[in-house]
Amino acid sequence: MKRVVLMIAVLSVLLGCNCENKEPNATEIATATKVGIVISSNDVETVWNVLRLANYSMQQGDSVSIFLLGKGVELDSLVTVETKLAEQTDKFLDNGGSILGCGTCLKSRNNNEPQFCTMSSMADLYALIKKNDKVLTF
Repeated sequence: MKRVVLMIAVLSVLLGCNCENKEPNATEIATATKVGIVISSNDVETVWNVLRLANYSMQQGDSVSIFLLGKGVELDSLVTVETKLAEQTDKFLDNGGSILGCGTCLKSRNNNEPQFCTMSSMADLYALIKKNDKVLTF
């Protein structure tokens, strides 16, 4: 058991993980990470957990931008039936997060006026990848 705790502590240090739920200090803010997240899932639990991670990252002082791709652009319809997902999405947007959505994917689903994302393009996805320190995909 001691080895597991030690391994978790070492991984936390190596990965720069701040596992405590606290506000970031000045040093942490100065070294804020720019995080890009690509969501291509319409699985409610997956999207909910991604948004929880995005909100936590922003709470730690990081900037986070999300790009919805493929099934991920179905966020609008998921939010209308899942209140927990709506809460996380609203929190993310209210705290300055941005959500872009693949215009081709939105149009193929007859969503020409998305509520929770800005209609975007592959050029916008490419820019998100280039500008961020880390890019996560779900």
